[in-house]
Amino acid sequence: DYVNTNDNIKSLIITGSGKAFCAGADLSLGEKTFNKNFDTNAKYESDFMRDAGGILNLKIYNSLKPVIAACNGDAVGIGATMQLPADVRIASKNSRFGFVFAKRGIVPDGCASWFLPKIIGIPMALELCYSGKIINSTEAHRIGLVNYLVEDDHLITKAIEISDMFCNSTAPISVAMTRHMLWSLSAEDNPEHAHIVESKLINSRGASDDAKEGVMSFLEKRDANFKNKISSDLPNDFPWRESQFKNKD
Repeated sequence: DYVNTNDNIKSLIITGSGKAFCAGADLSLGEKTFNKNFDTNAKYESDFMRDAGGILNLKIYNSLKPVIAACNGDAVGIGATMQLPADVRIASKNSRFGFVFAKRGIVPDGCASWFLPKIIGIPMALELCYSGKIINSTEAHRIGLVNYLVEDDHLITKAIEISDMFCNSTAPISVAMTRHMLWSLSAEDNPEHAHIVESKLINSRGASDDAKEGVMSFLEKRDANFKNKISSDLPNDFPWRESQFKNKD
């Protein structure tokens, strides 16, 4: 929420501290890691404790700023799934990824069953999740899980470079709307809703000071100075859908 409302923050870079990005959940409690007293006959959403990884990833998904994951080492379990809502994933060459949930007797977390197939396709997503195998950064890059593969000491530099490319010459509100359009509307069962949203936004953005500045800066061959702010100038009909978890996080 702080990132969304602070106009001085242009993007969000997620990385790890130390030799690993995130090695997964703490399993030190052994068989007490999970609640063995859970009523397996429970039927209603209110009976379940929400997955913490899902809560985190929905926050990332709802970001109004570009999100870049910079993986600096092993990313296993939630360490792998928390990178999925990022718009770009960069990995250092020593990184490894593992969706190991089936090997621990559970299932993927972090809304991975929605994100992962969109990124690498259902067959490859199933292969990684069925097997729980650990893949290296080269394989992650080959299958499209990672956009960029870099040397370890160039990881953050590359993330900042991409952030600058996204944010330095573009209108923040246009970037925010584009992020939500591509992530959410691509999941519709036909393109009509995308057409409706795009039509509304082209009209509302076309009437904005940003659109005037974008056109004039192009004609005058100068850098644009976009002044509309995410904190105060979002389109009136955004978001297009209210989250069922609103006010619950």
